[in-house]
Amino acid sequence: MKDMIDNLNLQSLLEENNWLQVLLNRQKIVFKQENISGYQIHFCDDEIEITYSSIAQRNRALLALTTSMQDVFKISAVKNLGVMVDCSRNAVPKIITLKKFIRYLSFMGYTFLGLYMEDTLKIDGEPYIGSQRGAYTTKDIQELDTYAQQYGIELRPYVQTLAHLNQIVRYEEYQQMIDVDDILLVGSSRTHAYLENLFRTLDKAFSTRKVNIGMDEAFMLGLGKYLTEHGYQNRLEIMNQHLQTVREIASKYNFELQMWSDMFFRLAANGSYYNLSQEQIQKINVPEGMNLAYWDYYSTDVQHYAENIKLHRKLSPNISFVGGAWKWTGFIPHNRYSIHACKAAIEACVEHHIDEITFAGWGDDGAETSLFAILPVLFVNANEIYGNHMSEKSFEVLTGISLDTFLSIDEVNPCTKDGFTHNNASKYFLYNDLLQGVFDSVVQPSMINEIQSVLPKISNISTEISELSYYFKTVQSLIEVLELKLNLGNEIYHAYKQNDLQAFDKIVNQILPELIKRIETFYDAFKQQWHLENRNQGFEVQTIRLGGLKQRVIDVREQLLAYQKGEVTKIDELEEEHLDFHYFDDSSIERLNYNLWSHIVSTSKL
Repeated sequence: MKDMIDNLNLQSLLEENNWLQVLLNRQKIVFKQENISGYQIHFCDDEIEITYSSIAQRNRALLALTTSMQDVFKISAVKNLGVMVDCSRNAVPKIITLKKFIRYLSFMGYTFLGLYMEDTLKIDGEPYIGSQRGAYTTKDIQELDTYAQQYGIELRPYVQTLAHLNQIVRYEEYQQMIDVDDILLVGSSRTHAYLENLFRTLDKAFSTRKVNIGMDEAFMLGLGKYLTEHGYQNRLEIMNQHLQTVREIASKYNFELQMWSDMFFRLAANGSYYNLSQEQIQKINVPEGMNLAYWDYYSTDVQHYAENIKLHRKLSPNISFVGGAWKWTGFIPHNRYSIHACKAAIEACVEHHIDEITFAGWGDDGAETSLFAILPVLFVNANEIYGNHMSEKSFEVLTGISLDTFLSIDEVNPCTKDGFTHNNASKYFLYNDLLQGVFDSVVQPSMINEIQSVLPKISNISTEISELSYYFKTVQSLIEVLELKLNLGNEIYHAYKQNDLQAFDKIVNQILPELIKRIETFYDAFKQQWHLENRNQGFEVQTIRLGGLKQRVIDVREQLLAYQKGEVTKIDELEEEHLDFHYFDDSSIERLNYNLWSHIVSTSKL
């Protein structure tokens, strides 16, 4: 058995995955690699035979064996199945974190991992790119690339070659190549030099020849410095000109290019996305060999995805799909919503023969959610693609936590249990100011009991149960903050307006001191989570946010105490009428997502 394990490159897997050691000690397993589109498990008299086409599909078969003892033949519905991790929203995962994530992906049957790096890859000749941002070096990527190959995972770069380079515009050096906002200046010699340096670095760092070049959401393309220098030009032609430059540079290193599809639509249809007339379609010329990534995270309707796939096919036969593993609106994921949305998308993709699907784990506004928080949706999505056969018990074997327990975390955002709606109330209630009360009108006191109901499900998860227990400690401590703070702004406002001295005294002398302690506990748990998973850079933002929250609660208590003692005669914020939430027309709590900390925390300019 040992020789066979060594020959199949399983020895390192045994050292890193205890459950696999148990399985191979219990079963006699023989392996056959053949050119099939999936894997087959066959039970013979005294042994189990696994026939497989790729390492990741072999590993999925091994995980399936932990809970199944019957013959199975599974064909993946797509050729390439991957996950894209956002490494550019302050949280830059450590290499050891990504190695752990690779192991999870491989045993679920994924075949590639994408690293989204706006300015978090050190680029030769560009010393300010990634400066104090925790950026990966070429050596880091090479180490991870080699490791990923052992698990049958292709490591792919996702970069930006047109927009979304917002963190470099502060440097005078890069003002030379900025058109407007964070969009590159097309035709600039400095832009060309940057792109040359980028692709030279990608060539050294990655073994793959596949790269996503971004080019999404460049809404103001050609309307800044480019407009001043050239006058108004057809903006679709500006993008095509730039795309040709990128292709020429990338071709020197034999890269195959993928780009997000949205700008073709937006420029051809004057801002509309996925809504083109036949006349507008004829304006678009997608370069031969370019893969268009159709990204869509916002529907649970199969027909919605099917129609948009058909529309994309009018532009190019070379289409891939990117769905969302929602982890980008605070500390809590939206796994149930992601599962519903992705299930509809997968059905449409299979029906229309899309052979590559990616699930994106973005990290908007600070990347507060653990990378591992989206494991449930990745597991369920893989099940859909492989035919929905692997037992949920296999998820528990892999992670140490049951799927239902993991999914219950969603409910820290109230009113989301059905999975067809989503909100990030846990974030905006956490940061909602106690005196200004911008979000107070959407609070329902019953939400406190709803959030508290999650505690019994997650409070007993220890390090002995799972190596991911630290994330559940973060969630638990967040709940304990919210149960005190969620409706506290309303309680303060009403106690002040009604001159309820007893309620006022309880708030000042009991609730607020306890809230300060709980914020400290949450901060400590979140800090541990961050430093276990991510490089240091970026956490200073969380220190400012959560440290500011704590200090604001201290200041509020001092104001209320001064009022209680008669040292001041009024509190300005409470004298002003508190209006209903009105950042959006629809303030329905079930669908209210508001993820800008800078707007949540204060009505003043930050």
